[in-house]
Amino acid sequence: MSNNLNVTLLDEEVVMADEEFIVSKTDLRGNLTYVNRTFMEMALLNEKQLLLQNHNIIRHPDMPKGVFKFLWQTIKKEEEFFGFVKNLRSDGRYYWVFANVTTEYDIAGKPSGFFSVRRKPPASAIQVIAPIYQQMLQIEKSASSDKAAEQESINYLQQQLKALQVNYQNFAINLFNET
Repeated sequence: MSNNLNVTLLDEEVVMADEEFIVSKTDLRGNLTYVNRTFMEMALLNEKQLLLQNHNIIRHPDMPKGVFKFLWQTIKKEEEFFGFVKNLRSDGRYYWVFANVTTEYDIAGKPSGFFSVRRKPPASAIQVIAPIYQQMLQIEKSASSDKAAEQESINYLQQQLKALQVNYQNFAINLFNET
């Protein structure tokens, strides 16, 4: 399987149940080492199809690369990440999650991977974040290179946050809590 699912995209959302949590663990490079039942059910992939694959196997093309660059910048500093992500299912449908990603440590206290818990985001939060992500995607598509695309996309996001006088983590948490 490649880094992304090779499926026909369907504009149909699948919504997680309120009580469900998607849990996964990755190594330091983002390769899946553990997935729970809910992860497999939402992605419509089994453990064999997921384990040792990069987590971006479920990345939806509507997600700006800048968001993931920002996520990686955050967790590489061993800081906790909170944010909204649109994921792809193997049937071409999609689902949104509110993600929390933290560093996992080995017995010697060195980073050994990442632990992520995702839950159902409020629809009101997606109504706010989706247009920001769409603008970030447009910026990325018009950029001169992939590297420039990611940085210009992040710059746009940071300009929006600066105008609101909030950082991304607090912005995401506040959106999540406004239900």
